[in-house]
Amino acid sequence: MKLDVKALSERVYSLAKPIVEKLGYRLFDVELKAERGWVLRVIIDKKGGVNIGDCEEVSKRLSPLLDVEDIIPFSYSLEVSSPGINRELSKPEHFEFFSGREVRVILREPIEQKREIKGIILGTKDGIVQIKEDQKLYHIPVSTIARANLNSDPWSKT
Repeated sequence: MKLDVKALSERVYSLAKPIVEKLGYRLFDVELKAERGWVLRVIIDKKGGVNIGDCEEVSKRLSPLLDVEDIIPFSYSLEVSSPGINRELSKPEHFEFFSGREVRVILREPIEQKREIKGIILGTKDGIVQIKEDQKLYHIPVSTIARANLNSDPWSKT
């Protein structure tokens, strides 16, 4: 039987989301990765950013539920963390949440001979991100983005 890490991550996401939101945070992402052993990383966010106390609070509430549900069939370490200042954006809702912020996007295939676009996120619709670089507006399908990161502190006053 092949291990479906993506399906496990999605299941954890659906279990974690109501808990995280009830505590006043936003569930940014869930990652299940083999590092030095398996790590289940639950990434949370809120306006102004999260601190270690926020991560501890979510961990204390989430850990017992994950133990009871027992959906991950091997041992792992649970980490609750912030996405960081130059956070990676990978889902349409990430781009929508940070609408108005500066982003650097690396494309899998060029759009108008460009593989890298740096600009302001204007929003998303139907899996297409709108980014304004200088005076040019780009419509970029999320599926064509190899990597995207915020270019500045997402909570600074800009």
